[in-house]
Amino acid sequence: MQSDIQSDRNFWSVIPAGGAGTRLWPLSRAEKPKFLLPLLGERSLLQQTVDRLTPFSPLERTIIVAGPAHADEIARQVPDLPTENIVIEPSPKGTAPAIGLAAILIHERDPDAVMASFAADHAVQNLEAFGAAIRSAQLAASEGWLTTIGLTPTRPETGYGYIERTEAIASTNTPVPVYVASRFTEKPDFELAEAFISSGRFVWNASMFFWSVDRFIEELAIHQPSLFESLSAIAGAWRSADRADVLQREWSSIESMTVDQGLMEKVSGFAVVPAEMGWSDVGDWHGLGELLEKDDHENSIRAESIVEDVSNSVVYSTTDRLVALIGIDGLVVIDTPDALLLIPRDRSQEVRSIVDQLRESNDDRT
Repeated sequence: MQSDIQSDRNFWSVIPAGGAGTRLWPLSRAEKPKFLLPLLGERSLLQQTVDRLTPFSPLERTIIVAGPAHADEIARQVPDLPTENIVIEPSPKGTAPAIGLAAILIHERDPDAVMASFAADHAVQNLEAFGAAIRSAQLAASEGWLTTIGLTPTRPETGYGYIERTEAIASTNTPVPVYVASRFTEKPDFELAEAFISSGRFVWNASMFFWSVDRFIEELAIHQPSLFESLSAIAGAWRSADRADVLQREWSSIESMTVDQGLMEKVSGFAVVPAEMGWSDVGDWHGLGELLEKDDHENSIRAESIVEDVSNSVVYSTTDRLVALIGIDGLVVIDTPDALLLIPRDRSQEVRSIVDQLRESNDDRT
């Protein structure tokens, strides 16, 4: 499988690395967000993402788009990545501008390229299924389809977007079936999510997109002409002395948007590859706890600790303090040198509100 993919020298990977990871505060911070942290093993989520992609697109065909505050750490963590492949965005504007700029820059270097985008801070456990899905999506994209990988849902999740597929086959001779998709639905309520699961036609949108750069740029010009003009101006000045000035001027005028809502929801047709690959967005402390090793009482503990009559809890510490718990069920305890978080595990999504309050008060512990 891997050697087959390596034979295609026009396949590029783009990793937008602009997420803040606020729901994993106080470990994930503005200066070092979750994608730069070794939350699942010895390597950071970004490094693990790069490791997964290297068999399909080596580092010379891998682009990471990130903010200026994280460029040096990215270069340190991925030392063999060519310097020109770290594309700096002046401020976070969502995935559409980040991926769009990368696409235009790739097109200048490789007009026949097929590119794919992957979040910097997700986890994948089944690499064989991941590879089969990538190969299938790549082949569909090379045939002209705007393609996405959809994850088989395991629960009626209200925090994810969904993609509905039809029974029509979009591409043949692929390792796994590629279907014509009909629509995106963003974060449904619980009742609608249950209906989606029951139908068997919906998959989670994990923001893994594939397309030929030609087709992507064409659709961007049609559906987001203002964004396309700004990105084209930036790319036109990329290798000139005016690059910094043009980048700052044009970027400041760009509207924030995701590539899902800014482009994919507007195109006339696209394809989806349903896959089961043990995927997680590592979105909050509950989700991270599900990925960490558990004891006999369903506790996920990364701390020096004493626990007695404790179950279904997440304990994570970056200090040398002893964490002691007695008679607790379903609690998240996160201990860092300057902040301590205690929250019921089923309310993990609400951590973001703490970060919002810190920002409002100009507290630098965000």
